[in-house]
Amino acid sequence: MKVLITGANGLLATNTIKLFLEKGHTVTGLIRSKEKFLLPSQPGLELFEADILDYPRVQEAVKSCDAVIHIAALTSQDIPDYEAYKDINVHGAENIIKAAIARQVKKFIYVSSANSMGYGSLENPGTENSPAKAPFTKAFYARSKMEAEEKLLSFSEEIEVIRVNPTFMLGPYDGKPSSGQIILMGFNKKMIFYPPGGKNFVDVRDVAGGILKALKNGKNREAYLMANENMSYEKFFELLQLKSQRKSFLMLKVPKIALLAAGYLGDLLRFFRIKTDLSSVNMKILCVSNYYSNQKSKRELGMKYHPVETAVDDAVAWFKNNGILE
Repeated sequence: MKVLITGANGLLATNTIKLFLEKGHTVTGLIRSKEKFLLPSQPGLELFEADILDYPRVQEAVKSCDAVIHIAALTSQDIPDYEAYKDINVHGAENIIKAAIARQVKKFIYVSSANSMGYGSLENPGTENSPAKAPFTKAFYARSKMEAEEKLLSFSEEIEVIRVNPTFMLGPYDGKPSSGQIILMGFNKKMIFYPPGGKNFVDVRDVAGGILKALKNGKNREAYLMANENMSYEKFFELLQLKSQRKSFLMLKVPKIALLAAGYLGDLLRFFRIKTDLSSVNMKILCVSNYYSNQKSKRELGMKYHPVETAVDDAVAWFKNNGILE
């Protein structure tokens, strides 16, 4: 099978490209700059430079592909304008699927976010049927993913649209780094300040495997949560300290009221068009137990998940090997 994978320099796309090549597929990686690609040149891989908003170039990249895996997205948390997210994450996705339809591609895998669905508790985690809820309904990134899903599903009579919704991914080849920042924040630190909430963590290579399984066995219009371990931030940072083998360290929970105060300060900065990760929405997100279930992916796709501890080990090793972490 020949597949187009967008966002080829990102954490998930890099691991997905690596897996697809290992399985004997031919891959065209859509990327804005070949210099940012993390894998070596190899048979079966073509890198195609293009912006996802450049329709003629995207259509050329899709040519002769059997399937499209759309991963590219604007994920930064510091942009104060929703239109920036909508432009890339909604209009860009629409560009990709229209090009795929024009080239008579059969399947379109859209990598969305778990937060387009409602989170739950440890006892009752969120599922694919859980409606999205605050604070994610007001978070620009999550909102754009929800809007993109709705837009893409409107094309499902012309092309199979299958959604993959990962939780928080960790693992190797995180070159920015992106989600791996949480490891850099806590690994081998003498003092760690952690928020009161929690989230679901998953090995990025499991998500790549889930994409492959969804391509083979996923159903049109269906969504599949790629989720694994629900952990409080306290538990996660304790795991990091265990891995770093630091014997003496101090962990302090940041009170919710302090996070919200910082968030409202961020809202003021954003009002003056200043880029910042701080916002009341982002701080509220850190205070919720953002937990999900993986039962549908196990049941319908045959997913098996590796311990998050393994993802942490391999992410740390990759960061060290690439001079990102000492």
